[in-house]
Amino acid sequence: MRLAGSADKAVVERLVHDAYSPWIEVIGMRPLPMEADYAALIDAGRVHVTDELDGLIVLVPEDGVLLVENVAVRPDRQGEGLGRALMAYAEEEARRLGLPALRLYTNVKMAANIALYESLGYVETGRQGVEGRSAVMMRKQLTL
Repeated sequence: MRLAGSADKAVVERLVHDAYSPWIEVIGMRPLPMEADYAALIDAGRVHVTDELDGLIVLVPEDGVLLVENVAVRPDRQGEGLGRALMAYAEEEARRLGLPALRLYTNVKMAANIALYESLGYVETGRQGVEGRSAVMMRKQLTL
């Protein structure tokens, strides 16, 4: 894993596009990660990529929690455990930063993702609208 650099921007945008495009039909609109400004996120040091550029995670430190803003895996690599590895990396980063918890949100129609997060110990903390979409808010408390 490494931080994405400005030279990675096009690959990052393609990866996010390819990973999230199948969800457009399911949720009836483009998922929020497809709307993000990756140049700004990369410049801010928020985008972490796998060495092979086949997966990424966007992490945003907040007050007392690390926000997992986006997890994307290249479609031909999905189902190989890369998403779980990215989530484990997020936990390592939270611990490194001294943050006792992680939080994330995902569209209510992304049932497979919700099930994955629950299997990793995340619990639903509520539901709310996020930019015209209905989101499930989730949190995982860490033992530091």
